[in-house]
Amino acid sequence: MPQHALGSGFIVSPDGVILTNAHVVAGAKEVIVRLTDKREFKAKTVGIDRGTDVAVLKIDAKDLPYVVIGNPEAVKPGQWVAAIGSPFGMENTVTAGIISAKYRSLPDENYVPFIQTDVAVNPGNSGGPLLNTKGEVIGMNSQIYSNSGGYEGLSFAIPIDVAMKVKDQLVKYGKVERGRMGVTIQNLNQDLAKSFGLEKAQGALVSSVEPDSPAAKAGVEVGDVILKFNGEAISESTQLPARVADLKPGTSAKLEVWRQGGTKDLTVTVGAMKDAKVAAADDTSAKPQGKLGLAVRPLTPDEREQSGIKDGLVVESSDGPAARAGVQEGDVILSLNGTPVKSAEQLSTLVTKAGKNVALLVQRGEAKMFVPVQIG
Repeated sequence: MPQHALGSGFIVSPDGVILTNAHVVAGAKEVIVRLTDKREFKAKTVGIDRGTDVAVLKIDAKDLPYVVIGNPEAVKPGQWVAAIGSPFGMENTVTAGIISAKYRSLPDENYVPFIQTDVAVNPGNSGGPLLNTKGEVIGMNSQIYSNSGGYEGLSFAIPIDVAMKVKDQLVKYGKVERGRMGVTIQNLNQDLAKSFGLEKAQGALVSSVEPDSPAAKAGVEVGDVILKFNGEAISESTQLPARVADLKPGTSAKLEVWRQGGTKDLTVTVGAMKDAKVAAADDTSAKPQGKLGLAVRPLTPDEREQSGIKDGLVVESSDGPAARAGVQEGDVILSLNGTPVKSAEQLSTLVTKAGKNVALLVQRGEAKMFVPVQIG
């Protein structure tokens, strides 16, 4: 049986170019656009980008009214905004609220620093505009956080500058090219910042660097904190992926990184975005580390071969400061404050010489992350 779906959108040029969410039109055999004056048009899908959840439609019309594009960077938490859409099919519904936060990172969303609001957004609002008090579009309503499927006070919008850049590429090339550096990053909290000698918790902390990646060739190292990208400050790590993705592959970019107590300038040639298993703990004896509250053991030869990790310590049990920081049984500790660890004795020595805050580089499954630990 044919299935019908409903979403929202907005016109961005008088010749009928429309933006909506990719998930609204993906897989559709036919897309019908209904305007506020009740006219209906069969739309052509110009392009879909699942990475940002943006789709571009085109209808055969002229001299259409279209939205004014605003600047999402200028909005601040606490400012009033409004959403227009068709929640549950109720067309042209306006709901209002405030900006709750900016640069939100959501699971499985790598390229979008979402705008979080408390505007009531429900099924059918997807793809509709988020407007500031001047009537300018600053975002595209895309997702909600919900346990019930309905609105629960958390809604997320794609910043309009991100959506418009995707639109420009889809219209011109029919696809989206993204730059990549080949690093895994994470946010810094105050404890991590202290561990790396930073006064403020800002920037993007590099927790892994892919071999032979653009970042590796540029000299980026694990433990670097990227403070600026092409001269623009990185206050939250979620800002960096979108800025890198915006660059055309082959473009050079300037990085300012914090390394071992000082800043260092690097140049990276951005690459093109392309569309080892750690064993669990066994019963081998391990030496507990008192200050951290860890019992660890070296990787076995089989574990090294399977995981691709040359050196590290498997966590057999976690208690005290390390457990409170989130270190788990089966994690592999790779380094402490940037020094690779190869034995339980070396780890104990490093902890003894360290201050009150240490940063453990931990591998869990295929992911690497820095974990700040307060050891008192």
